[in-house]
Amino acid sequence: MRRTPGALLRKLLPLLPGVAILLVLNSFFYSSSDISQLGFSSETTNSRHNICQAQGWRQYQSERPRKVYDLFMLSSELDWLEIRLHTLADHVDYFVIVESNMTFTGHSKPLLFLDNQSRFPQFSPKIIYHLLENRPLTSRRTWDYEDHQRNAMFTQVIPRLNGTQTANIGDVLLVSDIDEIPRPETLDLLRACDFKKRLTLSSRFYYYGFQFLHKGPEWPHPQATIYAGPTKTILPADLRNGEGGFRLFNYFRKRNLANASWHCSSCFSTIAETLNKMASFSHTTLNREVYRSEARIVDRVRKGLDLWDRKGEEYEILMENSDIPGWVGNNSERFGYLLKREGENAGFVDYVANVSDGMTN
Repeated sequence: MRRTPGALLRKLLPLLPGVAILLVLNSFFYSSSDISQLGFSSETTNSRHNICQAQGWRQYQSERPRKVYDLFMLSSELDWLEIRLHTLADHVDYFVIVESNMTFTGHSKPLLFLDNQSRFPQFSPKIIYHLLENRPLTSRRTWDYEDHQRNAMFTQVIPRLNGTQTANIGDVLLVSDIDEIPRPETLDLLRACDFKKRLTLSSRFYYYGFQFLHKGPEWPHPQATIYAGPTKTILPADLRNGEGGFRLFNYFRKRNLANASWHCSSCFSTIAETLNKMASFSHTTLNREVYRSEARIVDRVRKGLDLWDRKGEEYEILMENSDIPGWVGNNSERFGYLLKREGENAGFVDYVANVSDGMTN
């Protein structure tokens, strides 16, 4: 029997109070605020109280100082390691760097940090380096390898720490890719306040450099959580992917902080790094031969066009952008490729441009 609109409405009316409650709860539990709207100094108790209150959070209370651990994987991005260390060193207690001698797709790779650690001697006291153990052998899915390495940042490191490095209940764990860099004031906020166990630090989303701003929503990473012990802490892969535990409860345990980070995707100084990233992608469809043409890569980057012709991937050109990490701005000559990419070689130092058929090759 066909139902009339009136009959259908009568069926739905009893559900409306529950829907309204869920909408209210959602606005309460998963509201979003913008870090740039907050003036913050971590030097005084009153300032910490005010900044936490502005987020609807309480000030963190503990007899011992709260530590912040920055967990990330290293593949080939030495410039981004340098930028990250200099940007965040005064705002984190330890950098947890996990590296593998294989890519997510199973290809051998050099151990970049071990070969270049002399480049970063001033950060040695804060660096906890770990070589990945027990790479899964049974799965052929590249995503499984990536999740394994991401989880190893916690499971193979944090429970084993001792002495002053030991994590205590309530400490902050930041889970990022190396090119997702929280703003320093974001980390000061997290150190000072109690926050939801699933906190997204949304990023202003750039491509190829800080000249091209991705149109659309902010990048929904990195994430932060609170250390709850070896077995009760949310694992990094679950935190990033929104998985683990009871999904309905997870929905009400998360929060988004807008404009809290920078993300610069495919922001490399060499064609070799770009090709290496393609080869190590978990999403292997982006590593087809048509996308690996050096001339095509240079042409697309110089013009601010998507390397893979994906629908909806469009970028706004910013001629003078001051929203950059301080270390990049203070070393603009070294990191010129992150600021301007209009040149014939699009800022790639390993590419010699020739004029042919309107495209460099």
